[in-house]
Amino acid sequence: MPVHSFRVSKSQNPWAEGSKLLGITLLIGFGIRITAEQCYLIPSTSMKPTLQIDDRLFVDKISYHIGNPQRGDIIVFTPPEAVIQEEHSSDAYVKRVIGLPGEKVEVKNGIVYINDRPLTEHYIAEPPEYILAAAIVPPKSYLVLGDNRNRSYDSHAWGFISRDRIIGKAAVRFWPPYRVGSLYAETASSN
Repeated sequence: MPVHSFRVSKSQNPWAEGSKLLGITLLIGFGIRITAEQCYLIPSTSMKPTLQIDDRLFVDKISYHIGNPQRGDIIVFTPPEAVIQEEHSSDAYVKRVIGLPGEKVEVKNGIVYINDRPLTEHYIAEPPEYILAAAIVPPKSYLVLGDNRNRSYDSHAWGFISRDRIIGKAAVRFWPPYRVGSLYAETASSN
């Protein structure tokens, strides 16, 4: 049986090989960024105290292809068409998922109710000072609210968002360095 020898040939030009490797790495990285994650800057106080102005987030764009948003998830989404028309902008919003499809949601006396049970929320800035009449969240839709309830332009003002408008789940805050970490230290729960 013949013995084969394998030799690794050296490139004639290491700069050309390095450039090819760098180009491939950048293409793969760019592809992952576009399909799997994206970065977002927080421009307002609507999610205080969880998110501050100028926080930067990595947003997971893959998870919701596998599963559905859950209560307490912080999501990035394009606003409903009426909001785009009113605001003359289609900039993405960041809010927390509160009501899931098929659930009865209501806000009264400073408390959010899900299916007539109060929602425990350790992450809000202050109790809501508004009333949201009882409504059933439509199929493939969600009720989203900012953690700074009284200073957030969200579902209490413009209604539910449809599932197809969700870009992804905010996964990690990566800036500023002293605030790096998970956004889910405390989550919502029903009593």
